[in-house]
Amino acid sequence: MKKLFALTVFLFTFNLGAFAAPAQNFKLPSKDGGNISLADLKGNVVYVDFWASWCAPCRKSFPWMNEMHDKYASQGLKIIGISLDGTQKSANNFLKKVPASFMIAYDTEGTTADAYNVQVMPTSYLIDRQGNLLFSHKGFRAKHKKKMEAEFVKALAGQ
Repeated sequence: MKKLFALTVFLFTFNLGAFAAPAQNFKLPSKDGGNISLADLKGNVVYVDFWASWCAPCRKSFPWMNEMHDKYASQGLKIIGISLDGTQKSANNFLKKVPASFMIAYDTEGTTADAYNVQVMPTSYLIDRQGNLLFSHKGFRAKHKKKMEAEFVKALAGQ
């Protein structure tokens, strides 16, 4: 029974290889005052993470995403943290306490989250260099970090 439960949890949190479809494009305002468009990042491996300031697992994921950004940005990994807070001010207050070295975008209306069918936070998607969805991940747990990093490495290598 424990093995069945563990398998169910794994399948719920990692949908590896479940996609062969192109990722939905989006264009959102960014923390730096411009816009972030997924289409503009084609040719890079993109990790899109939907988060909110009130989400405890989101807070825990930021140091890891900073680490991944610092480690793999030179190889073509782009990380976009998309805030689902109702205001940019709420997100920016969070970012003062939990800084991000990666790109931050604001989806205050939730339209991009709806397009990606975000049900829980954080929810993340890995997108290959051609713009195709490779996997989604729901939640954030320390025990999944190595598996997720391995997926980054595979995607960066074009596998």
